[in-house]
Amino acid sequence: MNSTDPSLRPGYGRLLRTRGAWTFLLPGFAARQPFAMLTLSIVLLVRHTTGSYGAAGAAAAVTGVSMALFAPYSGRLADRHGQRAVLVPGVLVHALAALALTALALAHAPLWALFAAAVPTGASVPQIGPMVRARWGVKLKDSPLMTTAAAFESVTDELTFVLGPLLATALCTAVDPAAGLVAEATLTLLGGLLFAAGRSTQPPVSRDGGHARVRHASALRVPGVRVLVAVFLGIGSVFGGMQVSLAAFSESIGHPGLNGVLYGVFAAGNMLSGLVCGAVAWRTSPRRRLVLAYTALALVASTLWTAHSVPVLGGLGLLTGACIAPSLITGYTLVETLVPAGARTEAFTWMTGAVAFGQAAAVTVAGQLEDRLGDGAGFLVPMAGTVLALAVLVALRSRLAARPRGRAVARGVGHREAAAVD
Repeated sequence: MNSTDPSLRPGYGRLLRTRGAWTFLLPGFAARQPFAMLTLSIVLLVRHTTGSYGAAGAAAAVTGVSMALFAPYSGRLADRHGQRAVLVPGVLVHALAALALTALALAHAPLWALFAAAVPTGASVPQIGPMVRARWGVKLKDSPLMTTAAAFESVTDELTFVLGPLLATALCTAVDPAAGLVAEATLTLLGGLLFAAGRSTQPPVSRDGGHARVRHASALRVPGVRVLVAVFLGIGSVFGGMQVSLAAFSESIGHPGLNGVLYGVFAAGNMLSGLVCGAVAWRTSPRRRLVLAYTALALVASTLWTAHSVPVLGGLGLLTGACIAPSLITGYTLVETLVPAGARTEAFTWMTGAVAFGQAAAVTVAGQLEDRLGDGAGFLVPMAGTVLALAVLVALRSRLAARPRGRAVARGVGHREAAAVD
């Protein structure tokens, strides 16, 4: 396709007119909403029952690590057997595990018991975002609208992170400390089943026997994917550090309900920036855009620890969120150019898993820093995470170049022509 044709220029209007898109967009939005409630609901519940941000952060971290470790396997199974086959049992297990975690926390069970319930809770988190992105890939193939679709999905993710923390905070503070996690389990079950019912738009499952082993090799073998994993780990450190640190800050000034508002402002910056990114017809390469966007993110995240008032923290949070969206969108766009279609759902789950793992580590460290040092020490975590990830990105940015047609994308993964995304 010729990206200079005015009729094919990126735009949300044209994207949303894609035939059949709404049949998976609306269920996908409903199904991914609970994910934005999970970590914060665990933090608020366990903090209430134990009195420790460290314990709360550790329980949330176990959930995040479990998700990060199991998400790629979930993605690979979806590529091999179909999304529905993975989603239906997954959401059932998740709902039961989250309810068990809730019951144990309310019963003041020992921390090891909370960890035991947190493992299946995280491992069974449905990978709705990667599945929706994979469905866009089937619909659009090598269309210039793929960048717009990546931006649209980032905006959708961030809209859930505007609404999710507000809902979780409201339920946990105004209804009951356990209400957030109970609602998350219920919405995950209902939304996941609704999304799974849309069979017509899910990516086709390959039944070729002779080439199955090549097609199903891990997407992590692609060198560029490993670089993007490091980049997304840094983004996860921002999410995790912000969640704990904003909760601690709100508690310290006597307004715990402000936590959801401040996190919503942070997510709103991400969402608004994503809207702009998707509406622009970029002329610079995705690799260059990623380096520039991530540099800005590291610089802004490095100032968070200096904020000691609501207006300043809100402003810096807004800027931090605005720097995240371009990095996420460009990273997902690069996946489209680096990974063959048969391994794309798995590749997307490596990205979301990296965010979850970075978030889990950040929640743990930030919780310990807030318990021991206080005074916004948890905000040092986003600074450290993004600076380290930026160093990896700059050093290994050459691995993000799409391979030309006819060359192996990675050992055992397959061959793919580079897609036009700019």
